[in-house]
Amino acid sequence: MVKLQKKTVKIASVLIALVFIGSVVALGVSEYASSGTAFAASSNVGVIDYRQVMSQHPDLANANTQMQTEVENAKKDFDEKSKNMSEQEKASYYQQTQQRLQQKQQELIEPIQKNIEDTVKKVAEQKGLSVVIDKNAVVYGGQDITQDVVNKVAKK
Repeated sequence: MVKLQKKTVKIASVLIALVFIGSVVALGVSEYASSGTAFAASSNVGVIDYRQVMSQHPDLANANTQMQTEVENAKKDFDEKSKNMSEQEKASYYQQTQQRLQQKQQELIEPIQKNIEDTVKKVAEQKGLSVVIDKNAVVYGGQDITQDVVNKVAKK
């Protein structure tokens, strides 16, 4: 009988220990889950769909129109000047023309990008965000400020 009692006490002790460990693990998991949710809700990380903001920028249509005009002028210029050139000279002149067009595109887009960056900084400061990441780089979380930036840029 004493042997049976020792065995029963051991089994009961193991069961109590397993229940205790299980409850500690469950408590830890629930605390981790609730702190993760709280972190996501109070996150100081913002996300922005930069392509959407760029496509809706009020100055983009004017920049595109100017760029189309530049491309048409460059094509006419290339056609006129390359008539009497060798293939190698044409290739070189074509490359120079492409570089000039890329330079012009950068000149037209740079002020728009600067305006967007400044607006993102203002919105982030207003919302207490310390970091803003492109939305395409984020899997989960972050406060989306895309529409706020679009609205502010449009008011300009």
